[in-house]
Amino acid sequence: MDEQGWAQIVTAATRAPSIHNTQPWRFVAGPDRLDVHLDTERALPVLDPTGRQQIISCGSAVEFAVVALAAAGHVADVELLPDAADPDHLATVRITDGYQPSEEERALAAAIDRRHTVRAAFQPRALAGDLVDRLQREAAGFGTWFKPITRSEEEIATVFLISRAEEMEQSDPAYLAELQSWMRTDPGAVDGVPVEAVPSEDPHSRPSNWLIRDFVVGQREAPASPFLPGADADAPPPEVERPTVVLMGTEDDDRYSWLLAGRALGRVLLRATAAGVAASPLTQALDWPATRTRMQSRLSLVGHPQMLLRMGYAPDTAPGDAGPAVSGRRPVADVLRYEPA
Repeated sequence: MDEQGWAQIVTAATRAPSIHNTQPWRFVAGPDRLDVHLDTERALPVLDPTGRQQIISCGSAVEFAVVALAAAGHVADVELLPDAADPDHLATVRITDGYQPSEEERALAAAIDRRHTVRAAFQPRALAGDLVDRLQREAAGFGTWFKPITRSEEEIATVFLISRAEEMEQSDPAYLAELQSWMRTDPGAVDGVPVEAVPSEDPHSRPSNWLIRDFVVGQREAPASPFLPGADADAPPPEVERPTVVLMGTEDDDRYSWLLAGRALGRVLLRATAAGVAASPLTQALDWPATRTRMQSRLSLVGHPQMLLRMGYAPDTAPGDAGPAVSGRRPVADVLRYEPA
């Protein structure tokens, strides 16, 4: 494949989600291979000191590349951690034979550009059971378990741990400084989290048990609540979202496992997007070793939790509404180097 062809594949790969949209990846391409490296200059030393979440992000980028290659008619062989002397060389994707892609493979690749994180409250409707089963099978293909949080005691424990972790983060000045450094007010920003993509209401005021990360801690006015004195007592209560919340994890907890979890996450998100389902992470409880360990214990997990996802149907877009803001991406020229044979 030539440089232009790889640029198209890497464009697709960089549409993968990454923690705080740090895009912690570098790519080196040759005629028959794509090497994926961790970009350590884009680290999150407070939130992600081990690099676990950024390596998961890179695993998702690997899977987006594989999906894009399949749709272009290329068989891709993936080797994770191919160089024992360089642990930041995360994967090598080699292309072998060409073939005619299926309609399903094309549909999955078409979902790459449509996928984005939806932090707004979902519609009050649940995912179909057969779709959840399909997503579970997709994750299993990468040695990653996929556990819907359905029992009330599991939901109570998980909600508590998320809330506790969010409280811990909001009281940590170093965390708040790091978070603020990745917030973006420029509509043309190529990385970070755009302010427009963050719900304006306080996450604690949402009609939902599930607390999303508060990206603008202390920077918003206190919202009017329908439950405060002076509100319309006859107004109907707000609809409560009914997300499907799933926990994804692996048997081990090392770089190889994180990459597998990232590939599984990428495949799950694309399969969900193709089915009209949106998602957003609920990773606060996994940011902190203490709450992550407690989640293992409280949910009697066999293995290590790697990703907590809130999934559902995005709110309807009003006519003329441009829709939710989509996080920018760095130019391909900034992340890809081509080395001809």
